[in-house]
Amino acid sequence: MEPCFDIAHLAHVEMYTDKFEESLDFFTRVYGLKLSGQDETSAYLRAWDDYEYCSLKLTRSHTTGVGHVAYRASSPQALERRVKTIEKSGYKVIGWVDGDLGHGPAFRFEDPFGHVFEIYWDTVKYQATGADVPALKNTASAFTGAAPRRLDHLNLLSSDVSEFRRFMQTCLGSRVTEMIQLDNGRIGGCWFTINNKTYDLACTEEHGGGVGRLHHVTYATDQREDILRAADIFLQNGVHIETGPHKHAVQGTFFLYVWEPAGNRVELANSGARLILQPDWEPVIWTETDRKKGQAWGLKTIDTFHTHGTPPVKKEH
Repeated sequence: MEPCFDIAHLAHVEMYTDKFEESLDFFTRVYGLKLSGQDETSAYLRAWDDYEYCSLKLTRSHTTGVGHVAYRASSPQALERRVKTIEKSGYKVIGWVDGDLGHGPAFRFEDPFGHVFEIYWDTVKYQATGADVPALKNTASAFTGAAPRRLDHLNLLSSDVSEFRRFMQTCLGSRVTEMIQLDNGRIGGCWFTINNKTYDLACTEEHGGGVGRLHHVTYATDQREDILRAADIFLQNGVHIETGPHKHAVQGTFFLYVWEPAGNRVELANSGARLILQPDWEPVIWTETDRKKGQAWGLKTIDTFHTHGTPPVKKEH
């Protein structure tokens, strides 16, 4: 499949929380995101080098999980091309919606598992003022706390990863960079990119009995040492550390997973200098035997990593 670059990058994720004040305190004071603004339902957050007004939209809700996933198009013309492709795709189309504090009108559509996506072009670029003005002109703002640099990726859960792959390739022009092939013939996970990053979205198989759930949202740090420091920050603040710090086998990212106060899983990760520059890249295929070896340095994957997602389901323990 010829690479398609109509989509520039993963732009923001809307996360639902039923503990809004606690979640907002975590993401700003502990995790280190910055509050760009608020309206009656949501807080608009960004990492210190995210150029847009918002990369995490934290929304008050009776539940948890993901509200929508947003990508920014490469140009107005690219947005128009994608909209036409999606309208002809056979996947559920929601249509155009008004923007919010962070961006202009967006075109929304849905995958077969209930996750809502949107694409837009017109955006609000962050303008630092006061103490938030960075010392260096080539960064977007100053930083504090665990200090993640930028939104990196998210992981969604689905009952059929192969069908989700067709959705991503058709609607967003995504490429698969790595995947897990299970012994039973199913695909256990796929990692997708729409640019030269190794991945901006992953989809793994749902084992918790839920539908349309979120596995995690990830922000990137400059160095692995930032993640080691963050582990101490999380420990000091009573945050549940689920697994890590350690190194993934798939994609090779150094990782740390925690649960924010409402139960949504969030990650800090560092992928080093890995980029997919090869235009004819063939997906790396990991077998079930490969994955049973654990993570890169032998850490076994914790059971909750396979079952915990948000919103929770009654079957989950």
